[in-house]
Amino acid sequence: MRKLIVIPARYASSRLPGKPLLRETGKYMVQHVYERAWQSQLADRVIVATDDDRIEQACRSFGAEVVRTREDHASGTDRVAEVAESRNFDLILNLQGDEPLIDPAKLDLLFQLLENDSAAEMATLVTPLTSLESYRNPNVVKAVVDDRGRALYFSRSPIPHIRDNAEPDAAALRGLVWQHVGLYAYRRDFLLRLAQLPVHPIEQAEKLEQLRVLATGGSIAVGKVENAGIGVDTFEDYRRFVEQYLQSGRRAA
Repeated sequence: MRKLIVIPARYASSRLPGKPLLRETGKYMVQHVYERAWQSQLADRVIVATDDDRIEQACRSFGAEVVRTREDHASGTDRVAEVAESRNFDLILNLQGDEPLIDPAKLDLLFQLLENDSAAEMATLVTPLTSLESYRNPNVVKAVVDDRGRALYFSRSPIPHIRDNAEPDAAALRGLVWQHVGLYAYRRDFLLRLAQLPVHPIEQAEKLEQLRVLATGGSIAVGKVENAGIGVDTFEDYRRFVEQYLQSGRRAA
């Protein structure tokens, strides 16, 4: 199976405008993500997808393959689907451009999930959730997974609800409650169909794109990883990444 990683990158961001072009490490944010993607052992190709001149020029400056996409996409998934439509790959992985520390092994796991489960149309990841604060936090997406390793549901609510323990301790959550890790891989034909479907009411209610898949009868293979990793959503997140990156460079020297 031929495998493609697409990095959708847009300039506008409500919390951190121009995020892909931040460069306090000496490299653009999107460059860090691109280089990490190429550390995948299974990917055949990596493409940055953007509708912005500045991002395109920055990516070309460090040798990335860039595809210009339409400006009217409602989501990164739609942008990835536009790239996939004109390219002959079997599996497509959507890697957000704000994951400069992404573990390449997670990317390979996503591909492997689809290779090993021929009936699954899409794959994603979860990590153990053991914090009561995270369990109750609507910004932390929870996942319920069946015995086959398929997703049953995703929610911002504390699921599954532990009925006989109104105040569950952290131990009660282990192995039962999972935190969703927002990485996705798709079979190409399924991705193209998904991009044509209207927003589902459940998806709209939770503001979770993956619920469109479950609500319309799709199947999602789920891989379990040790941690969620560190994304960059705010300038404070970026400053922590810069500090960690510079410290690792000093240790290596």
